[in-house]
Amino acid sequence: MARRPRVRHSLTLPLAAALLPAAVLLPAAAPATAASAAAPSASSDDTVIGGERLGVPGPQVSLGPGAPELPEDISSRAWIVADAETGEVLAAHNAHRRLAPASTLKMLFADTLIPKFEADEVYTAEPEHFVGMGAGSSAVGIADHQTYTVEDLWHGVFLASGNDAVHALTAMNGGMEATVAELNERAADLQALDTHVVSPDGYDAEGQTSSAYDLTLIARDGLKNEDFRRYAATVRAEFPGGAPEEDEDGKPGEREPYQVQSTNRLLVGDRGLEPYEGVAGVKNGYTTNAGHTFTGVAERGDRVLLVTCMNPSEGDSLQVYRETAALFDWGFEAADHIEPVGELVPPLSEIEAAAREASVSEDDGKSRTPVDGATAAGTGARPASVGTVLGVTGGALVLMAVAAYVFHRRHPLPAALQQLPERLRRSAPPR
Repeated sequence: MARRPRVRHSLTLPLAAALLPAAVLLPAAAPATAASAAAPSASSDDTVIGGERLGVPGPQVSLGPGAPELPEDISSRAWIVADAETGEVLAAHNAHRRLAPASTLKMLFADTLIPKFEADEVYTAEPEHFVGMGAGSSAVGIADHQTYTVEDLWHGVFLASGNDAVHALTAMNGGMEATVAELNERAADLQALDTHVVSPDGYDAEGQTSSAYDLTLIARDGLKNEDFRRYAATVRAEFPGGAPEEDEDGKPGEREPYQVQSTNRLLVGDRGLEPYEGVAGVKNGYTTNAGHTFTGVAERGDRVLLVTCMNPSEGDSLQVYRETAALFDWGFEAADHIEPVGELVPPLSEIEAAAREASVSEDDGKSRTPVDGATAAGTGARPASVGTVLGVTGGALVLMAVAAYVFHRRHPLPAALQQLPERLRRSAPPR
């Protein structure tokens, strides 16, 4: 009789909606005025990524007339509120403080790997692919020797926060060492310098860090990708079951699928917590070391905001969602009455591509080389050093600003985002 496959512990989980990406602005990196517990990201010339105030510990906000005060009792050790389309940081607290990210790190994994595999590509699970998976890992329930599509695996990553799905995709990508190296390279291109990947599933590992700023930056980049948006906004989906029992004739029966539902509680709700109107992702996480972490994106009217909260020191497992919702409420009300305190910088590869395009245009006065696909992860563009990009001054900076403007006119937000006059209403799942 054939060996029954080993099935990893599965969570119950979801199916779908669409969302909204993000435009790109040039970095406004100013010299840091203070080294602090916030551990600001610095380039070789001691600039703070995203702006000077983001390197200063404590709440950073510039309230104008009519602006509401920041919500009280936000206990997260670090948080940020940013405009997803313009990149403006509306307010932040310890934005660059390096903390354990938990499964919010899966956003970087998805941003890097989604463009590399077709959704209908088939994967076969082998036991060796899951060696080293951390004890107590969340899992969607991948069974040894069974086949899954890449789309199935991404549902496992986003909905169930399945570390087994991450390990499966890692095996497809050439293994752990190659994937970790690729994620760290992608983080460097995104200018996410607080982020260091040791385990791509976000499981606690020595030296693994990110920050509220970096997670927001990563989410913004990921949301440019249509598949990333779709997976992040999916509420429920069917996931293939393991191998069935043999029937009385010794023939295997059909694999019974089961439903998986998102663990993003602002998307699906929970006891005492309503789904947040307008939310469309992105990713939650929890480990013993990281506590609860969450990056969310939501739309109200013509504004799209990103909020990241890391490790609330008070409340229960839902506190990270309550604090995120409070910061969303504040951001939507305050956005027109404040001065930004920083910005989400573009990837180095995009800056270089825009500068090259502007340079070609300046050389011949009319010819311009398109940079189609420059916003997609994994385009093969070789990232410059942070010092190279942030060190430009004078005419070069003006040239890059013009190039960025031209780039955005040629690469507007995806139509899926522009066609969302109002958010889908989602009901909480049965309890």
